[in-house]
Amino acid sequence: MNQALEDMALLEVRGLRTRFDTADGVVHAVNDVTFSIRPGQIVGIVGESGSGKSVAARSILRMVRPPGRITAGEVRYRGTDLLTLPEKRMRELRGREIAMVFQDPQSALNPAMTVGDQIAEALIVHGTTKREARKRAGELLNQVGIPDAGRRIDDYPHQFSGGMRQRVVIAVALAGSPSLLIADEPTTALDVTVQAQILRLLGRLRDELGIAVLMITHDMGVVAEMCDEVVVMYGGRVMERGPVDVIFARPELPYTADLLAAMPRIDEHSAGRRLPAIPGAPPDPANLPPGCPFHPRCRLSEDICAQEVPALSPRAGDGHLAACHVTQGGAAIPPMRTAAATSARREQDPAPLLEIDGLRVDVNAGRAGLIRRHRPVYAVDGVGLTVSGGETLGLVGESGCGKSTLARAIVGINVAAAGSIRVGAHTVGGKDPAGARELRETVQYVFQDPYASLNPRRTVRQSLDEALAVRGLPVAERAAEVTTLAERVGLNEGQIDRYPHAFSGGQRQRIGIARALAARPKLLVLDEPVSALDVSIQAQIINLLESLRDELGLGYLFIAHDLAVVRHLSDRVAVMYLGQFVEIGDAESVYTAPQHPYTAALLASSPIPDTTGRDRERIVLGGDLPSPMNPPTGCRFRTRCPIGPLHRPDRTVCAEQAPTLTPTGAGQLAACHFAGELAGTGVPA
Repeated sequence: MNQALEDMALLEVRGLRTRFDTADGVVHAVNDVTFSIRPGQIVGIVGESGSGKSVAARSILRMVRPPGRITAGEVRYRGTDLLTLPEKRMRELRGREIAMVFQDPQSALNPAMTVGDQIAEALIVHGTTKREARKRAGELLNQVGIPDAGRRIDDYPHQFSGGMRQRVVIAVALAGSPSLLIADEPTTALDVTVQAQILRLLGRLRDELGIAVLMITHDMGVVAEMCDEVVVMYGGRVMERGPVDVIFARPELPYTADLLAAMPRIDEHSAGRRLPAIPGAPPDPANLPPGCPFHPRCRLSEDICAQEVPALSPRAGDGHLAACHVTQGGAAIPPMRTAAATSARREQDPAPLLEIDGLRVDVNAGRAGLIRRHRPVYAVDGVGLTVSGGETLGLVGESGCGKSTLARAIVGINVAAAGSIRVGAHTVGGKDPAGARELRETVQYVFQDPYASLNPRRTVRQSLDEALAVRGLPVAERAAEVTTLAERVGLNEGQIDRYPHAFSGGQRQRIGIARALAARPKLLVLDEPVSALDVSIQAQIINLLESLRDELGLGYLFIAHDLAVVRHLSDRVAVMYLGQFVEIGDAESVYTAPQHPYTAALLASSPIPDTTGRDRERIVLGGDLPSPMNPPTGCRFRTRCPIGPLHRPDRTVCAEQAPTLTPTGAGQLAACHFAGELAGTGVPA
């Protein structure tokens, strides 16, 4: 590419402002946003919920719906201000010159149309004939890595996995051969293995086709590994921007520095340390504070920060700008102090609170009819584990591997088809009333979505009071206990009489934890409790969980897809694949010397918020998780294994014989005929 063209901006956003006139007042969602993108460049926009990232992206394409409207600024694409174009010309430009990839591929695709027709439709509206559009649709499916594209072109979206649907959405976006791709959280809902595939695809499109990418994300690891430049937004404003390596090495905005510090890292051994956490929550866009929008949460705030909005000014380093009064004079940002543990950690109780042996769960149970014969589908197929008091067992694996099915079987939501679940001295299930009572008194469940699990018509006090009534606490003692529970999870008494809608996501999760604690359980089953939270709020909840475990001696079964969070919190880790455990062991051993190739692939696929790690070894798995309805013979992982028959045809044992969990030299159990072969791909201790 000509150097002069490379240096010229493909897209320039200058002073962009977008507002929403609502019944509660004016929301300044995008406030004086300025940045640019050159051809072949990947620029990341990062920030927490409500920072204005997605609204800024939609404003570029003039896709903001009423009551939203763009009130000021310029959006110049190849020198032409898009905000002044007639709507007809703008429609022609969308898709052909600038395309958008949305976060949720399921809602972006029409379930009543084949994927081929949806790709072809994007071409036909711009004048391509049906025959040429059909041919091009097949080429695009091949280009984005859909296997057997010629056959699958006539499949419907529900016949594809989440990762494959995201590839189809990217194929639709590429139909018009755009020069700029706006990707709005393209990997947020995906497993780390599928995320690695999508990120590799976007990188290849940039390298081979010269496409520029504007990537909106909250994951600083994705930014570190993929982006050339980063734009940090907070409260609708650009607060820092510049080259990724410069900003990650020396951020000039306390928010950026604290955001990086608050992220648990897969390549760091926490050794019981609490995470540095930003206090409070992101501001309400309808009620922004005066001055710097971050000053109420900033540990370096000065008087001027509450009075004047800081200008986005140049800093040391080519193209680095930051909006901060404190660092404007060249002062470095000191490291965040790690929060001290509120109490010493209790010793683990050697007697298990929870024992599972040979558990099988048939998710197809009860679906047979007079005509349809019952065909068992074992989402959990012969697993065993123990959890003791004061211990955290992390459970990881891709979506569909059986993690949540196992968790729901423990608390009785799913019925076990075989095997046993023991809580304390009693077996759960069957007709043993003592077992059911022991389960209620010992185990409580904390859900991923706290808002969906809370009654919107009940105040916090009423929800907690109800849980205490189930426990059998006398009415006269409940008010004091409600206050104690609220304070224990970081809520004050003035918030107890509010309804769930009045709380942020992090506060709702605290309420969910308080409700679980009302039963005085000994073990919490935590099903993705922080996956829907912003980084800063996530750190607060993780620290809370650690404090509760240490103070009360609770046992945790902690389910998550974020391997960095699991490493920080867990004592032991169980890795699950297609209904079975493939590796179990001490967390540090599993992370630094994985014995199963699936574990090694998960670790290698996880992004690290460090630009120096771009050249680390990768294992990007191909394909998707097989269906539990028809699992592969022998080793269930062999159809995707990087050291199995696909790459070593002589290893026929993988197809002929199912491996069992066997002790390895590294100390953990692994179900692999060639355990330890990829142990060197673990992360640093």
